[in-house]
Amino acid sequence: MRIVYCLIFFLLSLNNQAQDVRKKIQAAAEQFEKDSQMRHAIYSLYVIDGKTSQIVFDKNSEIGLAPASCQKLFTSGAAFELLGKDYRYRTRLAYEGKIANGSLDGNLYVIGSGDPTLGSWRWKETRDTVILKKWYAAVRNLGIQNITGVVSTNESKFSHQGIPGGWVWEDIGNYYGAGAYALNWKENQFDLELKSGSRVGDSVYIAENFRDSYVNELRAASQGTGDNAFIYLSTEPDRSKLLKGTIPINEKKFIISGAVENPPMSLLIDFSFYLSGSGINSSPIEGRTRDQFLRDSSELKSLTYFDAHYSPTFDSMNYWFLRRSINLYGEAFIKTIALEKSGFASTEKGVELVQDFWAQRGIDKAAINILDGSGLSPQNRVTTNALVKVLQYAKTRPWYNSLYLSLPTYNGIKMKSGSIGGARSFAGYHKSKDGHEYVFAIIVNNYDGSSGAIVKKMYQVLDVLK
Repeated sequence: MRIVYCLIFFLLSLNNQAQDVRKKIQAAAEQFEKDSQMRHAIYSLYVIDGKTSQIVFDKNSEIGLAPASCQKLFTSGAAFELLGKDYRYRTRLAYEGKIANGSLDGNLYVIGSGDPTLGSWRWKETRDTVILKKWYAAVRNLGIQNITGVVSTNESKFSHQGIPGGWVWEDIGNYYGAGAYALNWKENQFDLELKSGSRVGDSVYIAENFRDSYVNELRAASQGTGDNAFIYLSTEPDRSKLLKGTIPINEKKFIISGAVENPPMSLLIDFSFYLSGSGINSSPIEGRTRDQFLRDSSELKSLTYFDAHYSPTFDSMNYWFLRRSINLYGEAFIKTIALEKSGFASTEKGVELVQDFWAQRGIDKAAINILDGSGLSPQNRVTTNALVKVLQYAKTRPWYNSLYLSLPTYNGIKMKSGSIGGARSFAGYHKSKDGHEYVFAIIVNNYDGSSGAIVKKMYQVLDVLK
């Protein structure tokens, strides 16, 4: 009988603790709603018990809001299941024609599979110099000293559209707005060196080797204002890009990063130059457009393949995808899902497959109303209920530890963050001091004032879970 009483007392204690958290989070949420930054905003907060799945708090959990990068959780979870944590991209070298007397009478091809890590600095084996050296050695091992044709690509299994629909003009010229292609190179980004004057409003100067490529409207701003510079792509062929915005005063070497418009061409130029610099001659490729390197898929069967480069495993790539919120990786993953499941890589098909995947696991498709794999489009709408279901589902899967370790830590809580214009979000896991486990998601849209201020107030709400 004593055991029964102890059990009843324990259950009552747990219930009282749960009621206490509900009251505290209710009070914190009400205070948050009354804040002046929230006067014209809408927010959603959904918290469940991580062990029992019982609802701890629910505010607008079925309302679709712009999630920003928290949307990456849908792509990540679906890719873990549909591709597998050990999935690797394969980039192949091939040639057509004949090799005789040290000469390839034909073309050399790089066959892309959408690998977003090709040329990336994040792994030793993916660095551009390592890959180019490896490819040169593979060509040299065939006895080739001269190529009569061109160094080319085959991108026939990928959509021509690297940029997803719904992305805004302000984003797509910058590194975080880089598109995903059959061949990606150095994460499809480049660095631009800037120098600012000593007074607010002074001109900002561009490194000499880039000056002719830009219409420069950048100005110097107050110290500590950070990077507020944006690269806008030209809407007309062969016209300079536009630089607008600000960087702080007194900067001698301020680096901003932009998006490469034609990554396959960038890779081909680097590869061709490396070959010629190492003694293997080939035809020049400068000035050729990307469309000239597209080939029919039937050509793939007639090529002679002689080398393959494999990417890091998916779980390793996913670590950077979530930890550093790399949009390129999400767009590559969602296209890869389409490629592996339908035979053709397109964002639209990948989105459809991701929605289908989660629908089969009890999430209404309308709760994941998305246009891309990364969350960069401001037209995306998801619910906090759906985000929490994804996180709770992940806990039941063998790849859960990989996903959990990929999540950043903010304010002492393991969670993914998201930020686009007028939207902030967090979604993740937390274990309180008393041992309770929580799964949660919070999204705020159309807040007023600074992003940093609203984030601090969101943290205060989530602090109740500690």
